[in-house]
Amino acid sequence: MTLLKLPEAAELLNISYPTIKQWIYKGRIQSVRGPGGHHRIPKTEIDRLTQVKAARRKGKTNGILQTISGRNKLLGTIESVRHDGLLSEVKLNVGGQIITAIITSQSCKELGLKRGVDAYALMKSTEVMVVRP
Repeated sequence: MTLLKLPEAAELLNISYPTIKQWIYKGRIQSVRGPGGHHRIPKTEIDRLTQVKAARRKGKTNGILQTISGRNKLLGTIESVRHDGLLSEVKLNVGGQIITAIITSQSCKELGLKRGVDAYALMKSTEVMVVRP
């Protein structure tokens, strides 16, 4: 079993060293402690966590969507993207209706979101309001 030091694992996951430490403490990523008590990340954990990114690169988005617990998945086309510092406003046209989402600018860039690109709006909510016009 290949074990990676935390900085190496963080770089492969494209996250910071403090983030990987928090993931370990929260149980989001499994680690193994070496004889000196230092955390090491098995390569299999990196593979598990990067599986979604690899599938997305290969165009296998349907399989990814089946692994998400939210059931409200609306396919649309991006109308506009506006970056403002750490956040981006993404407007998605779904059947003539515009859905606006605020996401991090980093996520927006990593997903390659720009006008004309197809994307899904995934919604999961405990409350839905209905208003008459």
